[in-house]
Amino acid sequence: MDTLNALSPLDGRYHSQLTDFGKHTSEFALIYQRFHVEIDYLTALANINIITLSQEDLQYLDQLKSTFNLDDAKAVKTIEAETCHDVKAVEYYLKQKMNRSETLKTAKEFVHFGLTSEDINNLAYARMLKDLLTEESGPKINTIIQQLSTMAKTYKHQSMLSRTHGQPASPTTLGKELWVFVKRLERQMHLLSQQEILGKLGGAVGNFNAHVIAFPNIDWPAFAKTFVTSLGLNYNPYTTQIEPHDFMAEIFDTLGRINTILIDLCRDCWGYISLNYFTQKLNRNEVGSSTMPHKVNPIDFENAEGNFGLSSALLSFLAQKLPVSRFQRDLSDSTVLRNMGVAIGYQQLALIALEKGLKKLEINPQKMEADLAQHPEVLTEALQTVMRRYGVAKPYEKLKALSRGKTLDSNTLNTFIDDLALPADEKARLKKLTPADYIGLAASLVDKD
Repeated sequence: MDTLNALSPLDGRYHSQLTDFGKHTSEFALIYQRFHVEIDYLTALANINIITLSQEDLQYLDQLKSTFNLDDAKAVKTIEAETCHDVKAVEYYLKQKMNRSETLKTAKEFVHFGLTSEDINNLAYARMLKDLLTEESGPKINTIIQQLSTMAKTYKHQSMLSRTHGQPASPTTLGKELWVFVKRLERQMHLLSQQEILGKLGGAVGNFNAHVIAFPNIDWPAFAKTFVTSLGLNYNPYTTQIEPHDFMAEIFDTLGRINTILIDLCRDCWGYISLNYFTQKLNRNEVGSSTMPHKVNPIDFENAEGNFGLSSALLSFLAQKLPVSRFQRDLSDSTVLRNMGVAIGYQQLALIALEKGLKKLEINPQKMEADLAQHPEVLTEALQTVMRRYGVAKPYEKLKALSRGKTLDSNTLNTFIDDLALPADEKARLKKLTPADYIGLAASLVDKD
């Protein structure tokens, strides 16, 4: 299919940016993971001697996993067109592949033994989600954190006018403001790393009914735990037909918070560009505006913001919907789960844009210093705090009368300081103070844990 005909922008306009991402979340990826789980389950049954497979049989099954390709997935879809059941189609396809030896033929009816579709699906989706987090989203988020960390350390001494409520406020440093985002993101990534990715294997209602009636002397919960953990997942022994998806909701909520933090970053970067604190490296062939040739628009941060928002909307719905299922099972989660990759895909697209935008930024220290010099009134906080220390009456009110809604100059402030009942050395110290120097511990806060 030509990407111009794609229904989703992820598969159309942005396909080239997400080529690696698709291998973890596509329909092919889902079929691939189901096929793997079915084979691994059959092998696990052989390990407890329910079926007998030769070493050659086991090697053949491993080869089926390692060589599974698009043609195999298409063959599964052909079977699905007849069965109208996606997991059953995988089962039937695997059985077709087991005519290689007499022992494999004998074992064919133990494919999917005692299982319900959700036993396969929940494990397949959990593995897909784990791969997405470890191979795509996690590394990309960590790249952003590293970019911000490098910038924060580089510019930790670069004084900058703060803008609380959008108004000139007590100075800070560019590095410290970026460091705040580093620490916010690191905290969420720590939470993400602590969240379990769960799987179940308990049959039609989670009780091993079919397993126990056939082989009552086997410790099926122990078997299930060993099997699920062998897939790199954590075992959930308490389920209905479905794994309740609470862990998914936790992960999606955390990813949503990461999106929110990065939207905040995008808007701040956008604002600093508009203030000319940041400039953007020029791409000679890039067009900023279709009619205003002088413009260099902050499009990377705008695109990132939009896609983070789309991602969060989908992640929020996934987190709210997936843990809810009527009685022991309904299928309303099935179509929703298929959009897991879409939700995280929009986040990935946003991360790509943000990374690109951050690489294009260059600071404009002259503009930052000029703004600081033009707003000596931000030193009124310093003055009134020192006045409090020395017992000067109504310091806030006096400075409010002097400065509120006004643009002060250094001469006016110095005259005000001269009239204060303060020690001479304090007056001298305050008169030397500039907005660029009034940054508190901002620089030293960078690098602190």
